[in-house]
Amino acid sequence: MTVMVEHEGDSYTVEDLEDMPDDGRRYELVDGQLFVSPAPGLRHQKIVVKIAVLLDANCPDDLSVLTAPFAVRPTERTELQPDVLVGRNVDFTEKLLPVAPLLAVEVLSPSTGIRDLTIKKNAYERMGVPSYWVIDPQEPVMVVYELDAEGRYQQVAEVHEEKPFDATLPFPVRVVPAELLGALWEGVE
Repeated sequence: MTVMVEHEGDSYTVEDLEDMPDDGRRYELVDGQLFVSPAPGLRHQKIVVKIAVLLDANCPDDLSVLTAPFAVRPTERTELQPDVLVGRNVDFTEKLLPVAPLLAVEVLSPSTGIRDLTIKKNAYERMGVPSYWVIDPQEPVMVVYELDAEGRYQQVAEVHEEKPFDATLPFPVRVVPAELLGALWEGVE
């Protein structure tokens, strides 16, 4: 279950995250509001590993692919940990990415689905993340959003099961949602 925790007085800052317990949960801030999520499950983690490996195998040398809990911290009141991110090597510090990644990928889970499709999507849009992928491990289905000329997300694709998506942002790569689950996909004989 995802929990939004109210902080007494002012909102949370990234400094407050230093005091959070190391308990396997994910602690994220969006505009000073703290969101706590439990550790993800099997299907979620399988997709995270597969999409990260796929992206990394196709990634140009000037970019890097990283997985959570690597932090994206554009301000002192916002720190997100996309399940998978792609960023420019020159933009990373040793501990975080202080600017918008080129791609953020979130894999839905029962505890984070609504937040990934609303709060985090809006935050990534405001940051200027050019491409945002949301993957539902239960279907499997992948929805792709890209920024338009006005800086607003537009859905550019929704691919189900064995239908491929040929991404151009942040670099060319073919993604087939069912392949991200491997033998866990119920369509596999």
